Amino acid sequence: MRPLGSAEELERRRRRAVALLEQGHSQAEVARMVGSSESSVCRWRKMARRKKGLAAKPHPGRPRRLTAAQHRRLARELKRGPRAHGWSNDLWTAARAAVVIRRKFGVSYHVEHVRHVLKDRLGWSSQRPERRARERDEKEIERWKREEFPRIKKGRRAAATTSYSPTNRASG
Repeated sequence: MRPLGSAEELERRRRRAVALLEQGHSQAEVARMVGSSESSVCRWRKMARRKKGLAAKPHPGRPRRLTAAQHRRLARELKRGPRAHGWSNDLWTAARAAVVIRRKFGVSYHVEHVRHVLKDRLGWSSQRPERRARERDEKEIERWKREEFPRIKKGRRAAATTSYSPTNRASG
């Protein structure tokens, strides 16, 4: 598995390891210093003998279609809220975010990929909106909790009696 860091950062790490070896440090010491295995340090020493042997290697795979700057801009756009982008409520969905990405950056992503962009690149998480009735009356709910519920709860406790019945047919 490829270690974390940009290609340039990894190249700097390899060059530092070779420089430490040339200063007389052992492979084990260098491996601890740069956070790698001894076998990697040995391989880097051999690579350093070749022309451009330690040069940065690009990340494998397809390049990202949105740059880091575009991800930051996308985060700002999404923080403005769905209403600012023409929707009638304040609920972001992956499909809506995909529309914003297409409009602002000219990039079309599948909705499932947009979920990954939101979660992994922007640090957003899925949320389910609270379902509340439009007629909900918060003051009435608080009054009911304060006055009615304690009365109902008290009345139930006083009237409750314990009853027993057989659960085994053979005991009846």
